[in-house]
Amino acid sequence: MQSGEGIDYSVIIPAFNEEEYLPSTLKRLSASMSELQLAIGEVIVVDNDSVDQTASVAEANGARVVHERIRGIGRARNSGADQAKGRFLFFVDADTSIPPGILREAFKILSHGRVGAGGATLRFDQTHGKLFFGLLVPKFWNWISKTFRLAAGSFVFCRRELFAECGGFPENLYAGEEIFFSKKVKKCCKREGREFRILGGDQVVTSSRKLLWHSNLKISLSMLLLFVFPFSVRYRKMCGFWYDRPSRK
Repeated sequence: MQSGEGIDYSVIIPAFNEEEYLPSTLKRLSASMSELQLAIGEVIVVDNDSVDQTASVAEANGARVVHERIRGIGRARNSGADQAKGRFLFFVDADTSIPPGILREAFKILSHGRVGAGGATLRFDQTHGKLFFGLLVPKFWNWISKTFRLAAGSFVFCRRELFAECGGFPENLYAGEEIFFSKKVKKCCKREGREFRILGGDQVVTSSRKLLWHSNLKISLSMLLLFVFPFSVRYRKMCGFWYDRPSRK
C-alpha cells in the first residue's frame, strides 16, 4: 500500500453480486462523505468475481473498481486496501449505510492520533417481525462489541500503517474475519500507544436480508455451530449462512 498524494481516506467495499444494494449504499455514502468538507476521500468497490453488474454499477456511481477473482471476504478487503491511496482506511459492507455523524467522528479521532482503529454499533434496517433475531441479537452483539472492543464487519476503520503492521484481514476465514482482525490490530494499537474504539451514539444501518433468506431454524443452527465449533469459519461449506443466496428466477 502506498499513500496517494491528496487522498485523506479510502472507503473500501467488498462486493459479490451486489448490483441491487450498491446504488443506495454508494448514494448514502456519498452524502456522508460530502460532510467531510476539509477531507478528500475515495471509494473503492472490490468486485469479488461477481457474475452480475456489480462492477458497472459501482463505476456508474463514482466508485473505483478493483477486481479480486478469488472469492473470500478477507481477501477482498485486503485487495481493496492494497490499492487504496488514503492514510485512513474505512471498510464498509455493500449493504450497509453509514450515517454522516459516524464517518465524521471516525475521521476526527483518527486525525487526532490517539485512536488507531475501531468500529461502530449497528442495527438492522428492518426486523421483518422477527423480534429475537431482528432486534435482540443485534443489541446483544452491540454489547459484546462495546464490552470486548470488537468491530463488526459492516464498518471498520483503521490507520493505514496499523493495517499494514497487523497484516490486514485473515484470508483463510469465510466468516468472522473482522473479529480476528480486531484482535490483531488492538495489539498493534497497544504497542503504538493508541486506542481501539467502538463508537457510541449513531449506529450503522445494515441490511436484514438474511432474515428473509433463511428460516429461524437455519439462523439458530448457524449461531450454534459457531459457538460449538468456532473453527467452522475456516470451511466455505460450513458458512452457508453468510454465502448462500436464494436463486433468482
